[in-house]
Amino acid sequence: MPARTPVRTGPRLPLVVTADPDLLDDLLRLAAAGGTEVDVAPDPVAARPRFAAAPLVVIGADQAAACLRARLPRRPRMVIVGHLPAIEAAWEVAGDLGAEHVAALPTAEPWLVDRFAERIEPAPPGRVLAVIGGRGGAGASILAGALAVTATSSGHRTLLVDADPVGGGLDLVLGWEGMDGLRWPALAATGGRVNPPALLKALPHRGDLVLLSFARDEVLPVPAEAMAATLDAARRGRDVIIADLPRRLDDAATLALAAADQTIMIVPAELRATAAASRIAAMVKMHCDNLAVVVRGPAPGKLKAREVARSIGLPLAGSLRPEAAICQALEKGDAPAADGRGPLAELCKRLIRQLVQEERAEVAA
Repeated sequence: MPARTPVRTGPRLPLVVTADPDLLDDLLRLAAAGGTEVDVAPDPVAARPRFAAAPLVVIGADQAAACLRARLPRRPRMVIVGHLPAIEAAWEVAGDLGAEHVAALPTAEPWLVDRFAERIEPAPPGRVLAVIGGRGGAGASILAGALAVTATSSGHRTLLVDADPVGGGLDLVLGWEGMDGLRWPALAATGGRVNPPALLKALPHRGDLVLLSFARDEVLPVPAEAMAATLDAARRGRDVIIADLPRRLDDAATLALAAADQTIMIVPAELRATAAASRIAAMVKMHCDNLAVVVRGPAPGKLKAREVARSIGLPLAGSLRPEAAICQALEKGDAPAADGRGPLAELCKRLIRQLVQEERAEVAA
């Protein structure tokens, strides 16, 4: 009988999500027959950190509805399994959850053994970096745009997601406001049911940089289902995903934070901004533990970046000094950090390099 492995070491293992002891015993037996051990999670909260990277996900009928409520992302090679008659209720949620198969035991036991026996190691999912302002006007959108431009110039297929309905618009930051392509309102109308490759092709893009932003004539909140579909498509089809989030977290922003490998909060070096950022940080950390701060100058009261970070209680990811050239470039429709020079570009290079290096370290673990 294979071990119930709480932490993955070596090759990635199939993930079993169930709290039903009888079902778990059967699945462990079938996995052993397929020649593999498995990771086990009793619920979607425990499953989330391993969900995207597992070569196969087997969800017990007892947890199918809970996984749907938790908005776990759609992914390939996901199966719902259960005994008759309990499995019958799972058919109602299988399509919305994105399961490829619903397997009834004991009839499907030989088929499930074959699935466990398959040695398929999926490509590493794209890395998600969220950006949020510590107060209004902190420069989060400029930082997000610069990170996306830098990731693309570094050779990474990149998606830039504008998730702030009342922001100025990342299409303006990039100078793409006139480009054709799908915007949030059109995606929201699909109810989140999209084909991942088709979605990425339909968005405004230039080279390996793809943008999802808001329409100029319509201010609508982002439905959580549309955000979930976007993150699912991006993690399968992009190397890096940069998400610009609102300070008032809605359901879509919360989903993006939960999916983020790291969140960067940008804070002006001012006393009131630091106080406001402390409140934002407390909310963000409820959904993403890996949170760091970038401090932006000038500092009217001569606050140092390390003092700001220490006051907020976050690690310092970097600091920025004023760059008049960035404001001039934005007025001309040129994306920030597009020339690869200056403090902002150097900071973005380092943040993207760290993000990708963390991915490589996880894959090697």
